[in-house]
Amino acid sequence: MLRLAIALLLLANAGYYGWSTGLLAPWGWAPQQEGEPERLQQQIAPQSLQLLGPDTPGSPAAPAPAPAPTPAPPAASPAVPAPADGTAAAPAPEATQCLQAGPLDGTRTADLRAALAALPEDSWVLEANEIPGRWMVYMGRFADEDALAKKRAELRALKVAFDRPGAALEPGLSLGRFATQEAAQRGQADLASHGIRTSRVVQERAPQTNYLLRLPASTAALRAQLDALHIAWGDMPPQPCK
Repeated sequence: MLRLAIALLLLANAGYYGWSTGLLAPWGWAPQQEGEPERLQQQIAPQSLQLLGPDTPGSPAAPAPAPAPTPAPPAASPAVPAPADGTAAAPAPEATQCLQAGPLDGTRTADLRAALAALPEDSWVLEANEIPGRWMVYMGRFADEDALAKKRAELRALKVAFDRPGAALEPGLSLGRFATQEAAQRGQADLASHGIRTSRVVQERAPQTNYLLRLPASTAALRAQLDALHIAWGDMPPQPCK
């Protein structure tokens, strides 16, 4: 039995070999051949292919680069619309500056007002400044500088303060200045209690009124008008307001 099985196995292998290799094809025993002859016929022969460069005659021209986009023009500033009634637009207001001059002596007020009358009425104002009088407890006038020096030595010994009285009352000594005559008289009485009995009360300065000229909103045109008046300002010309 073993020999018979081996013989059958060898016979089967020989048959398969003959079938797979096509030896049995004449008798109709062969595996089915798979292929597409029509696709092979449509293939391009590689030996007939040719590469074409950009400069080769007959080659298609390369596409031209697209032109750069043209920048849009800047937007125009919107025009200022004209008034509906057709009138011209109002001009921009002229720059203004506050100016002042002074203090000015009250004795010049009448002449100054007459000159400023040439300017617009609401363009200037004169502001009054009341200066009160001043009183002094005074000693003098002395006969000479020696008498003045002797009196100074006496006051130093009594520890009484003194000062120069001003050019109009030289040679002399001021023992105190006061806003009112009554205050000066009380100061004199206090000095008398300390043994100083030769002093007296004098008016150092009378009450007076000074004026400050102010132009709150002067323009270039107004300043030109003011210059044309040729006002003698002295040491107090118009300057920016403080």
